[in-house]
Amino acid sequence: MTTATRRAATAGTTTRRVERSYDGMPTSEGAGVRLTRLIGRPGLPDLDPFLMLDEFRSDTASDYLAGFPDHPHRGFETVTYMLAGRMRHGDNQGNSGLLRPGSVQWMTAGRGIVHSEMPEQEDGLMWGFQLWVNLPAADKMTAPRYQNIEPEDIPVLELADGVRVKVIAGRVGDVEGAVRAVATDPTYLDVSLPAGTTFSHAVPTDYAAFVYPFEGSIRIGGGADGDSLRRGELGVLDAGDTITLHADGGPARALLVAGRSLREPIAKYGPFVMNTEAQLIQAVQDYNAGRF
Repeated sequence: MTTATRRAATAGTTTRRVERSYDGMPTSEGAGVRLTRLIGRPGLPDLDPFLMLDEFRSDTASDYLAGFPDHPHRGFETVTYMLAGRMRHGDNQGNSGLLRPGSVQWMTAGRGIVHSEMPEQEDGLMWGFQLWVNLPAADKMTAPRYQNIEPEDIPVLELADGVRVKVIAGRVGDVEGAVRAVATDPTYLDVSLPAGTTFSHAVPTDYAAFVYPFEGSIRIGGGADGDSLRRGELGVLDAGDTITLHADGGPARALLVAGRSLREPIAKYGPFVMNTEAQLIQAVQDYNAGRF
């Protein structure tokens, strides 16, 4: 079946399909926090402009109690979205914030920041996501910026058939997300779908996009021949101007993320993401000299 006949198309719209899918890879970061890595792993080192996506989910305290002590970043943005648990952010720019269920931290590292994220609980479920978003070369040395968004400040759309959309970044209809003025024009949605329901969202045709169901399973494309993604399976989408999610079998919940690709060289070394090796060397020197 050809791409043209596979896609649902009406009135000039082109519905995206799953180009590739990936299971998460167990890893650990910080002082030993257990994570599942979805982007930034073998086979999917990045999805321009997205550099990394981790899911942390455990009700075993030893998996997360050590947290993420002070560590540096330069050249990109980190996005932490909490579903359950409590995490305290602090940084060397004087910012502090409590990440609690439903809240988001969008931190622009820019020219350099040193921060920590430490659990504020000793037991119970800790669950959420961290996404790394690249910055264009012109913005890599911008001043650091910290946005702490409380759950009640994130717009929630109640749509037909019980579909519920949290608009963290981007726009759905006339509703603008809680995070604004971000270089890669990202869309970041948390979509809840009752069994048998569908949600469609328009995106620029050439923006990178992925869908990650974290409850239930999702069919991408809307039609009976759509591509299914199960819980824990990330789907990288092909080009097109519409993303359609359908709850496949039972209720489902998924992240829908898209953004403008930068198409610039990427040079990575741990917590530093620049465009050249020379810039990475400078980042290490600046951090070691206390210039962050």
